[in-house]
Amino acid sequence: MGKIVITENVSLDGVMEDPTGAEGSKRGGWFWEIDRGEDGEKFTLDKALATDALLLGRRTYEFFAATWPSRRGELADKLNSLPKHVVSSTLEDPGWNNSTVLKGDVVDAVSKLKQEIEGEIVVLGSPSLARTLIEHDLVDELRLMVYPVVLGAGDRLFGETSDKIFMRLVDTRPVGGGIAILIYEPARDAERAADGASLQDKRAAALRQAGIQERG
Repeated sequence: MGKIVITENVSLDGVMEDPTGAEGSKRGGWFWEIDRGEDGEKFTLDKALATDALLLGRRTYEFFAATWPSRRGELADKLNSLPKHVVSSTLEDPGWNNSTVLKGDVVDAVSKLKQEIEGEIVVLGSPSLARTLIEHDLVDELRLMVYPVVLGAGDRLFGETSDKIFMRLVDTRPVGGGIAILIYEPARDAERAADGASLQDKRAAALRQAGIQERG
């Protein structure tokens, strides 16, 4: 079974819109204004090289399809050669090589894709698609590069959800000029129950040590 990984560049306040400035928005271009350092660049390349397929929304797909085919280098060669799956109800003839259009219900199509592909299926950009996958518990890993800038406006990664969604932090590291790499996995019900029991035990022990009687 495949593993859905959402990997995004976001600001401190969760904005992911126009990081490179290519869309011409007033607050775009922040991706280039903060140094990612050698560690940050290596992290990005290593994760890209470990990708087995891309899963993209139409707008992100069309931007990438207009950008990457003309580029060369290890990262470009990898992205150009990967199988690419674009979620769209209107796109008929994707121009980027090795591309497939997923039509119909997004949740059903992505669930089927996870059954068909082994390895990492990576979502880049595609905010609407990312939010849908998060809402329907289809995400296996959330990989964020958080940039030390507050944008105050723009399309955010997280929107309204039907309920609380708990995540477990599995890795964190600083790179470059204050960028934080944060990697989360979903905290499933059984894991949260175990964590909750552990927290209760720790709280009770702390109260006993302080000589405080816990209220029932």
